[in-house]
Amino acid sequence: MKPPEPQVFLTLIPYDAREGFSLSRAALVAGKSVSTMRSWCIQHGLGRRVGGGTWIVSRVALAMFLDGDIDALSTYLKGDRSSNLVKLYFDRAGVPLLRSFRQIS
Repeated sequence: MKPPEPQVFLTLIPYDAREGFSLSRAALVAGKSVSTMRSWCIQHGLGRRVGGGTWIVSRVALAMFLDGDIDALSTYLKGDRSSNLVKLYFDRAGVPLLRSFRQIS
């Protein structure tokens, strides 16, 4: 049996500090522990380690996940920031979309 291929999540790409917050803050928002939040980041692509160090959680991805909006989250994780599904969450989080971002196909 072939092992599963690793998933590539385009979370916080391009990186904008306004979109992210710490694991502890994200855990507080979600009502979960920091270790659960870290696991969610790994399993569901809700955050990433910036510069190989500190975990940063996307406010946008976390909101999608907590809302159960799998379509929006899947679109976001693929790198699409132009979809109305995704733009809605950026607006809700008060995070501007970066102009230099181009959709990754």
